[in-house]
Amino acid sequence: MASAALRDQLDCSICLITYTDPVMLRCGHNFCRVCIGRVLDTQDGSGVYSCPECREEYQERPALMRCVALCNLMENILLTPPTPTETGICCTYCVDSAVPAVRSCLHCEASLCDKHLRAHSKSPEHVLSEPSTSLEKRKCSVHKKMLEYYCTEDAACICVSCSLAGEHRGHRVEILDEASEKKKKKLRNVLQKLMTKREKTEERVQSVEERRRKAQEKAAGEAERVTALFTDIRRRLDDLEKRILSEISRQEKEESLSLSVLIQQLEIKKDELSRKMRHIEELCNMADPLTVLQEPDTAQNS
Repeated sequence: MASAALRDQLDCSICLITYTDPVMLRCGHNFCRVCIGRVLDTQDGSGVYSCPECREEYQERPALMRCVALCNLMENILLTPPTPTETGICCTYCVDSAVPAVRSCLHCEASLCDKHLRAHSKSPEHVLSEPSTSLEKRKCSVHKKMLEYYCTEDAACICVSCSLAGEHRGHRVEILDEASEKKKKKLRNVLQKLMTKREKTEERVQSVEERRRKAQEKAAGEAERVTALFTDIRRRLDDLEKRILSEISRQEKEESLSLSVLIQQLEIKKDELSRKMRHIEELCNMADPLTVLQEPDTAQNS
């Protein structure tokens, strides 16, 4: 489980919120891909690129390397809902007991409970924020002063010294709250567009799902109809096969009976011819001419 301090280490130094698609420059500093991309875009044409964190310069636009380890860390930490005991920050001045802090002073670098907040200085330089254990990140890494302005040209949060005498001198700057509200306004517009696109996408999903359902119903109906059709065809073919086979069997029986009768008649005729042949052979073998001549002429009756 992640502590509040560890969660604060996952904030981009440009937008001051949790990394989104973190990438790394060769100098080792991490930024949101979109944030550092905007900074590099503002530096196009200047002939040199620099890291917003350490100001290391690059002659060519530096390649953005995806921080795989940081992405994995964020997946394991940020996707786990924090518990009150993890994110609870105690008042710096309540040394005798741990009293939850309600605000943190960026100027004092201290967290305050309700009691100490009421007694805290109301001077403008004492900027209050949500309770945090990494107040150092809200100070300029160069001048160690509070980050009060936003350089629109470099897309970086800067202190008053950066604006007056530092590398951002002469650049167009805005107060953090104003710049934040402008960015929030843009983000709300983007969010509204995304919500509209999502609604349209959901409508398309529902429409496509309805088309799929109708297609499935149509296919099921056609399959049922085709199955019934082929079932009927098979039944008709079976009936036709039975009728044809029955007719073939009937014709075969009739022809067989007719041929049996013919065979029987031919057998009788064959026996008769055999009998006559034997009688003629007997006559041919007789020695008595009178007997041969007195026998009726069987050749005429054959």
